[in-house]
Amino acid sequence: MRIVQRGHGAEGRDRVTLVPETVDDLWHLSHVLEPGDLVEGDTTRRIQRNDDQMRDTGGEREHLHVTLEVEDVEFARFANRLRVGGVIQHCSMEDQIGLHHTINVETHEELTIEKYLKPDQRDRIEEAAEATDAPDVAVVTVEEGEAYVHTVQQYGTDEYVSLTAPTGKGEYAQPRTTLFEELGSALQHVDAEAIIVAGPGFTKRDALDYLKEEYPDVAEKVATTVDTSAAGDRGVHEVLKRGAVEDVQDQTRIARESELIDELTERISTGEKATYGIEETAEAAEYGAVGTLLVVDERLRTERQDEGDWERDANEIIETVEQKGGEVVVFSSEFAPGEQLSNLGGIAALLRYRIQ
Repeated sequence: MRIVQRGHGAEGRDRVTLVPETVDDLWHLSHVLEPGDLVEGDTTRRIQRNDDQMRDTGGEREHLHVTLEVEDVEFARFANRLRVGGVIQHCSMEDQIGLHHTINVETHEELTIEKYLKPDQRDRIEEAAEATDAPDVAVVTVEEGEAYVHTVQQYGTDEYVSLTAPTGKGEYAQPRTTLFEELGSALQHVDAEAIIVAGPGFTKRDALDYLKEEYPDVAEKVATTVDTSAAGDRGVHEVLKRGAVEDVQDQTRIARESELIDELTERISTGEKATYGIEETAEAAEYGAVGTLLVVDERLRTERQDEGDWERDANEIIETVEQKGGEVVVFSSEFAPGEQLSNLGGIAALLRYRIQ
């Protein structure tokens, strides 16, 4: 995220002009924007002229500069864009004011946000800006007969490709080099500056040796190897948990979330200093017992829009935790730790001390 300008808008609102540079940045903005915010940017709109003063354009699209009062926000992950819908408050064509419109925000397009930024939303924008220069990372997990490539995003991990080439004996057995060849070919098309190779046993080392011989350009991107108990999603989780990605890409949030959710579940299982669920967590915050508050971004957004079922105010809990010196970590709902946290009610806390 590139921040172009900061300032203040009407009624003391924060005003930030920025340029999302990656799909991650669009995802971050989807969790910053809320109904009632103002978003200003360039767009196109189908306009039909029927008056006597202007030629009928037949509903052709025209370029406009608009300011919307936000009603809904949708992160279209696979379309690489953010859809912001609302009512036009200001426009370069005055006859469009008051009408509904949707801005399709894509990467490298400037927009201005005007809203009262909450502390965690301000932090999210700052983290996105700091993460702009972090390298893109791919995690390769390999075991006998199987290989997987995952790309690491700030909103989670995506499986880029899964490969199988049965080895050993039998009618369908293939040489190990068949799998390694397919893997090398796939990695040539992955947009990553750094690669982590992981998996159980010696297969990962053999795969890396093959890449060095046949795909030296790919092999040069390999930053480290990691021993894991399996390949695939489980292997990727182990890589993240051990901090391998953090070593390569300091700004990634996923490894931190994996570490926190593992600590939370371990504390819960052993009856140590942890709590989960809205009532229990809110009570711990009031007592000043929360060391680290964990909350899922999607659930937080739902509650802020008054569409959830929490009987406690999410913003008040966050503010209380921060006022009493606690840390707030907003989890991505796109990644496994966020899913685990959702299953615990969407909010939990690692405590400084037990309150019961």
